[in-house]
Amino acid sequence: MVLLSGYTAGMAKVMVSLPDELLKRVDEAAKQRQTTRSGLVAQALHEKLLKRDPAEIQAAIDRSVARFANAGRFDAAAEVRWERDHGHSADRR
Repeated sequence: MVLLSGYTAGMAKVMVSLPDELLKRVDEAAKQRQTTRSGLVAQALHEKLLKRDPAEIQAAIDRSVARFANAGRFDAAAEVRWERDHGHSADRR
């Protein structure tokens, strides 16, 4: 993991309000990781923003379920055998 630290060109300063206990934990974690408070907070935000929103994931699942709601049942093994025997490019429908 790469921790961001210090001030560099292209960085803005922001003022953030944090509960005292959280700030204490941030400072302890920054010291343990040998980085700055700003570096630790920037890295934590970066990692958080890389993760997909659970509501967005659920919406995608719901769209897929709706899309296949009327697809009916099928034999997956038969589909795999057909693909193996006829190739992926053949159109059987």
